[in-house]
Amino acid sequence: MPKGANEHVAANGNVVRTRPNGRISDVHNPKTGMDVHHGLNGNRAVMVERPDHSRVFAERGRPGYVQRPYSFHGHDFARRTYFYHGHEYSHFYHGYGYRGVYLNVYAPGFYFRPAFYGWAYNPWAVPIAFAWGWGGNPWFGYYGYYFQPYPVYPSAAFWLTDYMVSMDLQAAYEAQQQGGEVNGAPMAAGGQPMLTPEVKQQIADEVRDQLALENQEAAQNTQQQDVDPASSGIARMLSDGRPHTFVVGSALDVVDASQAECSLSDGDVLALNGPQPADATAVNLTVLASKGGQECAKQDTVSVAVGDLQEMQNHMRETIDQGLQELQSKQGSGGIPALPPSAQGQPAPAQYAAVAPPPDPNAAAEIQQQTQQADQAEAEVSQPGGMPPAPAPVAPTPSAAPATVALGQTPDQVKAALGAPTRIANLGTKVIYYYNGMKVTFNNGKVSDVQ
Repeated sequence: MPKGANEHVAANGNVVRTRPNGRISDVHNPKTGMDVHHGLNGNRAVMVERPDHSRVFAERGRPGYVQRPYSFHGHDFARRTYFYHGHEYSHFYHGYGYRGVYLNVYAPGFYFRPAFYGWAYNPWAVPIAFAWGWGGNPWFGYYGYYFQPYPVYPSAAFWLTDYMVSMDLQAAYEAQQQGGEVNGAPMAAGGQPMLTPEVKQQIADEVRDQLALENQEAAQNTQQQDVDPASSGIARMLSDGRPHTFVVGSALDVVDASQAECSLSDGDVLALNGPQPADATAVNLTVLASKGGQECAKQDTVSVAVGDLQEMQNHMRETIDQGLQELQSKQGSGGIPALPPSAQGQPAPAQYAAVAPPPDPNAAAEIQQQTQQADQAEAEVSQPGGMPPAPAPVAPTPSAAPATVALGQTPDQVKAALGAPTRIANLGTKVIYYYNGMKVTFNNGKVSDVQ
């Protein structure tokens, strides 16, 4: 439990967790198995996990889904029917137990030809330029301080890196606009983006590793062998002794080394370095890139539950596959190299996908129903007797000196006086801390201006 959080049982039997400021972070209904989480960034996610591993998930401003389990050759699989803005689509997952937790690892619904993966994995004959056409899109200007695309692409792995990060940032921006998520105002672009070339290289290296693994799975599928998608899940990643990079695929609250809660959002980047305890159900990762403000700081060590980490990895593979489809459709145009004849042709359906039950016809209604039940559960918690009284405000000490900031102070001294900033702009040697009604500018680690 994060530092300063409190937990109690409400009058209706729901378990309620609050943050140090008294606001509700989580509501658990033990009768229905429903969990409601309010994120630090303002999002709300609702999850119902049933004993048969069926699931309903709803999140404000983002796709919801209904998961139905089925069996293939004695192994657990599931089909998720996603519903968003009136559109429906499906993904497949292989269920497996790991460290006492039941996880769902992404299982591609189809595989490209092995030669296609080779074309995507190996360097192209010459680096290519590609016009993404993002210039007039609001999300691109909003996140200009954080992300800039490569000027040229030596291989598909680099193109897929920009594709994946851009899709995540677009999703984050849309969620903010539709779901009420708050990540602060856009920071001024200038200098090197916060998502540095070094970090993007680590993402591209991970993408290449995922392409190689999926190529192995594609070969098995072609030979009518059972494919084990869990071979590319976090169980392998946590045990192969290699560093790995994860790109955050949705809003997530975690705790840092001091057990303080902080947030991550789509497009943030985490690194797995070093061995993890063999029985741990949470993984320690280093924040390589985040967007400032209330988000976890760069170089922080954060703890991520294995289930959340698997979903993060699932999203990465799903987006890579989506990007591969884009590459296949654009090959030979817009600067993208043409595919060799051996790499052309339609993808082959995965065996486990071909026998899956049809998409859930009632997905939209079930997601809506779960959202309404979450509303009701939270309304009951808010009734008299449902919540403990809010903590009384602490009166200021009359003799306390007002907080002051002076030229030449360090960031630590400013934080000691004013607390954590609401937002940080990192512009190289120049760093700006934003507070309500105040802006503190540092040059070379010292306060140079206060406005």
